[in-house]
Amino acid sequence: MSSTSWLPKPIASLLRFAYSLLTDPGHFWNLATLVILGDAFLTRLIVAYVPYTEIDWETYMVQTNVFLKGQHNYSMITGPTGPLVYPAGHVRIHQFLYEITDGGKNMDLAQQIYGLLYIASLSLACLIYGSTRAVPNWLLLFLPLSKRLHSIFVLRLFNDCWAVVLSQMAIYALQQGYDDTGVMLFSAALSVKMSVLLYFPGLFVILFKRKGLLRTLAYIMSIVAIQHIVAAPFLKVDAWAYLQNAFDLGRVFLYKWTVNWRIFDEETFLSSEFAASLLFGHVFVLCAFGLYRWCEIDGGVWTVITRGFKRPLLPAGIARVTPDYITTVLYTSNLIGIIFARSLHYQFYSWYAHSIPFLAWKTKYPIALRIAFIGAIEYAWNIYPSTRLSSGILLAANTWILLGLWHGHATCTA
Repeated sequence: MSSTSWLPKPIASLLRFAYSLLTDPGHFWNLATLVILGDAFLTRLIVAYVPYTEIDWETYMVQTNVFLKGQHNYSMITGPTGPLVYPAGHVRIHQFLYEITDGGKNMDLAQQIYGLLYIASLSLACLIYGSTRAVPNWLLLFLPLSKRLHSIFVLRLFNDCWAVVLSQMAIYALQQGYDDTGVMLFSAALSVKMSVLLYFPGLFVILFKRKGLLRTLAYIMSIVAIQHIVAAPFLKVDAWAYLQNAFDLGRVFLYKWTVNWRIFDEETFLSSEFAASLLFGHVFVLCAFGLYRWCEIDGGVWTVITRGFKRPLLPAGIARVTPDYITTVLYTSNLIGIIFARSLHYQFYSWYAHSIPFLAWKTKYPIALRIAFIGAIEYAWNIYPSTRLSSGILLAANTWILLGLWHGHATCTA
């Protein structure tokens, strides 16, 4: 920091402390604490003074009531906005919420719970960032600034929030080396929302490198087993109805609600050809990162695969799988899926909102441009209804960050 000798001593001392707080890694958790406390106060004000908007909460409660009355056939569980289309973990969580909020009628308590959930998400984001030791302190200041994210949590009460927090817990567990716990948490998140599958390509790369072939296969089986345990009452009645509704990979969302890909007209957007091209693009980009980025530090993907099959009980990677690597690979895997998702509803922003500052920082763009991308993405998600311009801005910003990751620090700290 430039000299502040010309300033009064109290002001100069305050400025030096502020600068240290923003830049000194030793003050990371001091700043994180201030960010969390400040946002907790802001969130409380939002709940108190901004009106709640009903979108899906009533449907969640009606569907839960149908379940509690003994209906375990997924195809027969419906609500005001349609059938139940989320996995069984969603039902379990909302069974708990139904019971403690008087069937969903105690909205004050429901919003308080989601406010705590939001602060848990923010705190986990700080923990994840801090564990990487790859970002400056001041990047934390972007985490509480999203108007849309506050709305998703405390003014809309979307079920995505639970999947997000469980996913963040899983990432942090993996960062700390608790792989068994991390996998269980990712499976728990998947039982709430199918979107968590977007993390799984990156997750399997991490597990294969760190645990080897056989342990990775065991983890995959454990993920399936957890899904089976959570969904057991529904699978016993009609397994196909459950799988078709909870994990419908071919579901087509309405064009009018999408924030993504509105640069195309509705006919093109809904066409099977467009869906196929997005699927191809998703797989192609994932393969590109897997082949040329995520295993580069270990001698290349074929070296890793060969090593994994030759010694299936040992780690397939040779480089240490660091918290920074874990975060970058998982966040990138998720971002790739988001870019190629045909439809993104407004609540889907929660899937990656807290990862955007981190991913932007991992590029090599000028700092001003990185900040511009963060702002552009937030802007696009706050335009309602979305337009071709806002959708184009979102797609461009997401894509440029992904390109920056490819040419920047795709797997590790600079």
